[in-house]
Amino acid sequence: MIVREAKLLNGSKAQYKALDEAIRTAQFIRNKAVRLWRDESKVDKARLSLLCKELAREFPFAKKLNSMARQTSSERAWNSISSFYSNPKWFAETDRLKTPFRNDLS
Repeated sequence: MIVREAKLLNGSKAQYKALDEAIRTAQFIRNKAVRLWRDESKVDKARLSLLCKELAREFPFAKKLNSMARQTSSERAWNSISSFYSNPKWFAETDRLKTPFRNDLS
């Protein structure tokens, strides 16, 4: 997917507010997607796309964001998830880091 970026120079307060709202909404969708992956098993890219649709129905501020922007946010989350699995060194380090904390609780 092609992502275009733009700068807002000398914009009005309303324009800056709308831009901040769009950024926060995109982060919200991305965070919800990562949280879904952490909480449920067998989450794939299609499930994250479906999550975007569900979030747009549930939250009015998410519906205001363009559907392509919502899908891009879920794709960014999926890229993060897939890069986590593609790096076995990171995966091994996280398992090793979890072990001492589990022993401390018992």
